[in-house]
Amino acid sequence: MEKEYFAHPTAVIDDGAQIGNGTKIWHFSHIMPQAVLGERCNIGQNVVISPEVVLGKNVKVQNNVSIYTGVSCDDDVFLGPSMVFTNVSNPRSGVNRRNAYEKTHVGKGATIGANATIVCGHDIGEYAFIGAGAVVTKTVKPYALLVGNPARQIGWMSQFGHRLHFDENQKAICPESGQAYKLNEDQIELILD
Repeated sequence: MEKEYFAHPTAVIDDGAQIGNGTKIWHFSHIMPQAVLGERCNIGQNVVISPEVVLGKNVKVQNNVSIYTGVSCDDDVFLGPSMVFTNVSNPRSGVNRRNAYEKTHVGKGATIGANATIVCGHDIGEYAFIGAGAVVTKTVKPYALLVGNPARQIGWMSQFGHRLHFDENQKAICPESGQAYKLNEDQIELILD
């Protein structure tokens, strides 16, 4: 059966990798055995996807990203250029910790900016937005906007990637989609009409 994805001739795709229809894999990237890539993903140049990584549909991985065992991403995740996932909290060259990989899950629609670092064991909520260069050292709430080192939350983002500004009634409107959001204590929810 003919493959239904595109892989540049320099890409290495190991036997046992599962790649969804419409996915594109670009120059010098390596997809390892037991990696699972959903439909319509775009894998940039010089990307490594390790065994047992799971990417949902329409995940965009920019250049120079390594996604290590223990990481999973839901649909529509954006991983910016040269961002970093870790998978061991206390690595040592002389100590084998291959059976101690920690898990990190990235929720639907989340964005992780260029050169950001996600320390393992901390999940990223759906539609969260991690600014370029941020170092995430704790779990991130859905829709949260984080920047800095260590990363701190400075606001909230819409599903369309716009910063939300709440009024006196704790409501905000996304300027692009027109979707309404309500801030309730320390979380937001999309208001469905």
